[in-house]
Amino acid sequence: MGQQATPVRTAGLGKAVGAEPTSVSGAVLLLPGGEEVSVRRPSPVRAMSLVRSLGRALARAGRDEGLAVHPVQYRYRGWNGSEAHLAVDAEWAADEVVRRYGDVPVCLVGVDMGGRAALRAGGHEAVNAVVALAPWLPEEDVAAPAEPVKQLVGRRVLIAHGTNDERTDPELSFRFAARAKKVNREVCRFEVHSDGHGLHGHRDEVRCLAVDFVLGALFGHSVSRPVEDALAAPPPIGLRMPLAAGFGRSWKLKR
Repeated sequence: MGQQATPVRTAGLGKAVGAEPTSVSGAVLLLPGGEEVSVRRPSPVRAMSLVRSLGRALARAGRDEGLAVHPVQYRYRGWNGSEAHLAVDAEWAADEVVRRYGDVPVCLVGVDMGGRAALRAGGHEAVNAVVALAPWLPEEDVAAPAEPVKQLVGRRVLIAHGTNDERTDPELSFRFAARAKKVNREVCRFEVHSDGHGLHGHRDEVRCLAVDFVLGALFGHSVSRPVEDALAAPPPIGLRMPLAAGFGRSWKLKR
């Protein structure tokens, strides 16, 4: 039998999280995890469970600013090698935001393989910020080109990774961040000590970190001192910044 053709599907922009603002001045695209190779349809419930709570927090915090938060519905479950399907779908979604809302700044927020998609699609002209949580990144191979970083020039980038992650290697995200920092000073990375892939042990801290970063990047809000320090510090300090227990308590009180 010959090789089965990849089914032709279209990506989608999910319903806005929370109440969609009447006037949109910025947008967040939520990119859930996926698999390395698969042409199966993504499971909406399974895929979105990792980013749903973060999306709700972003929608609440950005409501008064006119922030629209949408999940991205992938065509396929897998990255699928050079096809990079998840990154292509993220770029399509950024185009769709521009079509719907006009020239508004976009932040890509991805988890796991969605983190890789966010970093890869960060060069889209509408994107000015990227958040990658526990991103899946490929093993370094001298026979293959390195994961690109030049597309992130001019974007503000946050990576956060649990030090006990057994699904995606935190050392690979550190090496990626180090290469990205050489071409773009606006890169920071936080280490969530003793936490695993789902970042469940410090869920509140990670959520506050992401919200703080996104509002700063999209709307020019002042960011917390740890984020400010991480962006300003030279590597490796700003790329191995510990996410302190209780981060965000004072920030939440101000909101």
